[in-house]
Amino acid sequence: MEHQLRPNEHGPRERLAHIGPSALTEAELLAIWLGSGRRGCNAIDLAQELLRAFGSLRGILTAPRRRLAEHPGIGPARLSQLQVVLELARRHHRETLICGPSLTDPRTARDFLQAELRDLAYESFCLIYLDSRYRVTGFEPLFRGTIDCAQVHPREVVRRALEVRAVAVILCHNHPSGVAEPSEADKIITRRLRDALALVDIQVVDHLIIGEGACTSLAELGLI
Repeated sequence: MEHQLRPNEHGPRERLAHIGPSALTEAELLAIWLGSGRRGCNAIDLAQELLRAFGSLRGILTAPRRRLAEHPGIGPARLSQLQVVLELARRHHRETLICGPSLTDPRTARDFLQAELRDLAYESFCLIYLDSRYRVTGFEPLFRGTIDCAQVHPREVVRRALEVRAVAVILCHNHPSGVAEPSEADKIITRRLRDALALVDIQVVDHLIIGEGACTSLAELGLI
């Protein structure tokens, strides 16, 4: 029988109601989401166990399903819920980006791209499409690679940018190694895409590389 999160004046739910979510610890937030623990272990205890086992809240959200399933108290339903939580966060960032103001500073896109790409085990090359006022009109992963590289085809990039009627684009991809520094291959493909898109009057505003807690802008490095 699962042990429910018991309401009391110092419990996470009561603290949430009185002081808001930002004041709660990660264990308290996770306990509220869990709602209950397992036999001999309440929700707070289970939350603290998970944080110790996986190192952080991010570690829990991005852990392999098999490893999570092996932890006592985490069944198929909670595994599915964790996936939904992470996807909701990604979609929130995506909606904020698309509904936001003009995108003239690379920093505006970094939070979104970190949430979207940082935890992928493979390299993904994506485009952010912009209109004439640099407002985001869409985001699309175009190429998926191995842990080492993605094969990027300029013809396909030009075709898609024309199809969605983009006036400008931001190129972006992740480095699963965690190192956000541009490789020589990154610099070469940036120049090739810049030149190919310029032939159809589409501007490359930037190329952003996502690593572990870092994002490098090739425009800021003077490489666009």
